[in-house]
Amino acid sequence: MAVYTEVSDDDLRSFVAQYDLGAVVSCKGIAEGVENSNYLLVTETGPFILTLYEKRVDPADLPFFLGLMEHLSARGVTCPLPVRGRDGEALRSLCGRPAVIVTFLAGMWPRRIQPEHCAALGEGLARLHLAGADFPLRRANALSLDGWRTLHDATHGRADAVKPGLAAALTAELAELERRWPADLPCGVIHADLFPDNVFFRDGALSGLIDFYFACNDILAYDVAVCLNAWCFEADGSFNVTKARLMLASYMKVRPLSAAELEALPLLARGSALRFLLTRLYDWLNTPAGALVKRKDPLEYLHKLRFHQQVRGIGEYGLTLPAGAA
Repeated sequence: MAVYTEVSDDDLRSFVAQYDLGAVVSCKGIAEGVENSNYLLVTETGPFILTLYEKRVDPADLPFFLGLMEHLSARGVTCPLPVRGRDGEALRSLCGRPAVIVTFLAGMWPRRIQPEHCAALGEGLARLHLAGADFPLRRANALSLDGWRTLHDATHGRADAVKPGLAAALTAELAELERRWPADLPCGVIHADLFPDNVFFRDGALSGLIDFYFACNDILAYDVAVCLNAWCFEADGSFNVTKARLMLASYMKVRPLSAAELEALPLLARGSALRFLLTRLYDWLNTPAGALVKRKDPLEYLHKLRFHQQVRGIGEYGLTLPAGAA
């Protein structure tokens, strides 16, 4: 979440008047994240999240995102729901941007990740994958191989200003992933951005998932790899194998991973690390001056990428292949 577009009081009141939410009580920008402009909106009927979609989001994708939240919620996944106005529509325009109000999800994301958080996350991710299996809409992952190539080309000329040698390292890794990326693993709806700040807990239990604006159809195990990177490294950069083992084991109790998926996990984790390295690098180099947004260090993901480059099997993630697996 972030704030790029400021909303005036008059524009806000006119916008909210299209809903049965009562008068605006308060509206405060949310600075976490990097993608859209987000506000904590409080009306006479309670708290909501107001999102204005910025340039990286294709308006044509919004029916997929909003429909997916409704679909998952109907199948037991706790997530925000789009609020429909008096005309029955959820999506409309505010300050020249596509905009939507969604329900407020109670809970807090874990600032200090514990092993039990990783276990709950693994189960929740697997349930999301199963719940999305019959979602009828499709959206390609814009931040897979083709998207990585576009980001690589857009940042290559300035990458060494962030770290000497970074441009060459990214070029070599992308070429390797393009050569080896799997094409025959199980696919379905993935969240694609399930970082700790998108997972809420209450009283130690997972209470809901938010921010589905990278969701797409892609390799299910790639979503697992995203979570390995986002949840299982410590602040000092070390990999916590206990957290990884608990996350993977909990996932597999709900949706077992095949031997092929497990064998591919180190490569998928490399791809995930490169994806976030490149998007963070692009944002680091291109965030507008004065934007209310916290830039994220791309070099954190260079370290994670180097870790996964050295992994020779899933035993280093705390698991072993099933007996008899190739």
